Order: sequence, then C-alpha cells, then structure tokens
Amino acid sequence: MKIAIFTDTFQPQINGVTNTLDKMTDYFKRGKIEHKIFAPRYDDRTNLNAERFYSLKFFLYPECRIVLPNLFRISQTLSEFKPDLINLMTEFNMGLTGLFYGKKNNIPTVSNYTTNFSQYTEYYKLDFLKQGIWDYMKWFHNQNRVTLCSSNEARNLLIEHGITNIDIFSRGIDMQKFNSANRNESLRKALGIEKKTAFLYVGRVSYEKDLDTLSEAYKKVKEKYRDKVSLIITGDGPYLEKFRNSLPADTIFTGFKKGKELSEIYASADIFVCPSSTETFGNVALEAMASGLPVIGADAGGLKEIITNKKNGLKFKAKEMNELAGCMNELLENETLRDSLKTNGINYSKGRSWNSIIESLMNIYENVIDERVTISA
Repeated sequence: MKIAIFTDTFQPQINGVTNTLDKMTDYFKRGKIEHKIFAPRYDDRTNLNAERFYSLKFFLYPECRIVLPNLFRISQTLSEFKPDLINLMTEFNMGLTGLFYGKKNNIPTVSNYTTNFSQYTEYYKLDFLKQGIWDYMKWFHNQNRVTLCSSNEARNLLIEHGITNIDIFSRGIDMQKFNSANRNESLRKALGIEKKTAFLYVGRVSYEKDLDTLSEAYKKVKEKYRDKVSLIITGDGPYLEKFRNSLPADTIFTGFKKGKELSEIYASADIFVCPSSTETFGNVALEAMASGLPVIGADAGGLKEIITNKKNGLKFKAKEMNELAGCMNELLENETLRDSLKTNGINYSKGRSWNSIIESLMNIYENVIDERVTISA
C-alpha cells in the first residue's frame, strides 16, 4: 500500500493534526508502508518523506497555512510514487491540490474533518462567514470516498450540514510519554505550587478556547481558597496578553512546552481543566487522564464523549462559568472523588492506544482501495 498525505499544517507546529500525523507516520515506518507527505514549509526543517511548499499564515488558525503549491513538482512526484490512496488531512490549498490530483488520475481520496472553523467565526465576530464555510466543507468533503472525523459528536455535526459517507478515525494516547510517573516534586517547588492544589490548562491560548470562562471561574475559586490554589497555563497564542491580564497576578504561564517538559507539567499538576466547547476530539483531556489528573471539561464537542461525568471526569455546561467554578470547588473539597476520577481516567486512557486506533484507519484505507479495484473491474 502506498499513501500520499496532503496537509496544510505540519512540523514544527504542534496541534491535533500534526500529533496525529506523527503517530501515523511512526506506524507506517514500523509497518514499512510507503508514504509521501505534501506539506507547508515553515523554516529550513526537512523530512525525508515530506515535500515542502512556501506558505503564509491563515488568520483564523495560524497553524494551518495558505500554501502556494508547485503543481508541476507535485504531479511529477506523485507520477513516480504512484499512490494507491490520497489522504487529505486538511481542507485548504494542499487538501484541494490532493483532491484535484486524485480526481484527475482516478486515485481514491479520503478526507479528514479536524477543526470546527465555522464555530471559530463566532469568537472573531465573523458570523457572516459561517454558512459559507459550511457550504465549502460540504462541497469539499462530499467529493471524497470517505470523510473521517474523530467523534460521534463531530459525525452528527457533519451529517447536520449535509456531509455524507462518514467514518470515525478517533485519537489515541502514548502512555509511555504521558503517565503519573512523570510527577516532579522539584518542578512543583520551582513553580511555587508544592503546598497548593494546582489547576492546569494546556493548549492554544486563543479566543475560541473559551478561556474567558476559565478566567472567571478561577477568579471565583481563588477568592474562596486564596493561597491554597494555583493555576498553570501551558501554551501560547494570540489571546495570551489579554488572558494574562484577566487572571490573578500569581497565575503561572509556562509558555509552549513539548516532550519531557510537557509530560512533567501534566503529571506535576493536580486537576486539569479544559473549558473549550469547540474541540472535535480533545487530546489534552486524554493526556491529562493518562498523567493521573482528574479532568474537568465542557459538555460539548469531542470532550462530551471522552468524559463520563463523575466516572472519569466532571462535565459542566459549555461557557457556564458558575458550573465550571462548582466543579473546581467540588474537586478541591472531595478528595475521594478526585482519587476515583484519577484511577478511572488512567484506566480509560489505557484502552486508547495509538496502535489500535491506526489499525482501524488502515482497515478504512483497505476498504476504500478494495472498492476502487472492484469498480475498476
């Protein structure tokens, strides 16, 4: 099997798409599955299996780029590579290029729906773009043999907007990277949280992540518990300065972290909070569970499916500051519940290995390729 992958976001960016691509390519290399990636160029980094192209930032989501692909080079590379299937990880210029090449050369294409761009318009006061985005998404995805999404919640959203032939390609967790053994008391001391209960947020610091809900809820909790609690923000983004100014002065901002540093921050905190209502899946919740943290998340999007309330986490109504503050207070007061959520969260994450997730993707690939062979016959 030979697979060509088109994406508008790639290394060195760190986001849900690039993390998924890392796991996919690791699996392909272990299984000696031939693959070629067509991606934006950010700097001088190279990748043996990646063809890079000049790109510009996309204002709604800077990790996704507006790429200026060299169509001649792409066509020449694919003519030599002869892929059995083309996977379109994103819907912008690179995705379009892969789609058009597949249609022209009768190569089956599989698309991925990974980001709720239409919801982002609400946060940037661009509601007039919402219907246009859905019209484009419907046009783009319905031209593919299968559209993959990460949760049943996302599937229902796609069906509601006229997108058909959908399958689930969920997300996994690397238990070797994220686990409670990474707890570092020296790090807790360095952050000044060794005698506090530390809440943690990990992710992009941007408008669409509902961080105002977290800010207001935490200020309410802080007013009650004062120096007994702390909040750690790990990540970067366009909302950083405004968000920083909205929080108590002793809030800890670590900036963007990855690798061992990120693993240690997860395991060294005490309670994880994900206020976002726009997640198509919510990898950060899985990473926190695997790291031994009880998780609080919005009852929306992919988080809605990951978290079973009072079993492996607590859920609050999306954008409801008082409900989030109530969940934070409950875990501060109820150590028995915290311990139960921690144990159940670890057990839940153990059942979501990347290996099994990508094996299911390979089955989808094989079905699409077999269908092409049947049609050709």
